[in-house]
Amino acid sequence: MRLVIQLILWAVIGVLGYLTFMSVYEPIQFNKVKEARYQKVIERLKDIRKAELAHKEVTGKFTGSFDSLVRFIDTAEYTITQRRDTSYLDKEYQKNYGVDKMIQDVIVDTIGTAPVKDSIFKNSSRYKKMMYVPTTDKKKFDLAAGTVYKNNTNIPVFEVKVAKDVILADQDSDEVALEKQVISVDGVNGEYLKVGSLEEVNTNGNWPKVYGANDE
Repeated sequence: MRLVIQLILWAVIGVLGYLTFMSVYEPIQFNKVKEARYQKVIERLKDIRKAELAHKEVTGKFTGSFDSLVRFIDTAEYTITQRRDTSYLDKEYQKNYGVDKMIQDVIVDTIGTAPVKDSIFKNSSRYKKMMYVPTTDKKKFDLAAGTVYKNNTNIPVFEVKVAKDVILADQDSDEVALEKQVISVDGVNGEYLKVGSLEEVNTNGNWPKVYGANDE
């Protein structure tokens, strides 16, 4: 009986040791997977932001359509300008007061154009698939555009986001549930990874600096 009891105790100790190990090991592995996937998602969010900011610079507004954004990148061009200082005689002042007076001014010359695609993405065509969330089976980011009324002006805004559920769909559901509740300076707070906002004038990302700059 003593031998049987010892074997049972050793089995219990083994099971408890395994459970203790897994309670530490699984969160570590989850965090490794999470961080690697977040990094890929963030790089794509940055590409979308660059495309949206270029769209606004050229057209004066953001777009809530990936099809429209891709067409824009394919066809749009920046206008290249050059500013130069100049001055000229104020003839009206001279006529009224008999004294010469020079007016200082700035002239903006258009000297050419440059494709938006080359300026942002160089020789890469990755913008054609920027609507898809990395590491998923072609799940798409949620993209929307609108305006925010501020200082008596409607200011264009946009927001692109993806739920953590989508990024971590194949991971342990309990770990994902905890991740969605994160409130930390070192973590991505809330249920989404995103750039921009439909409620305020903001084109920043919501990730911490450990994943890279969120405002470039």
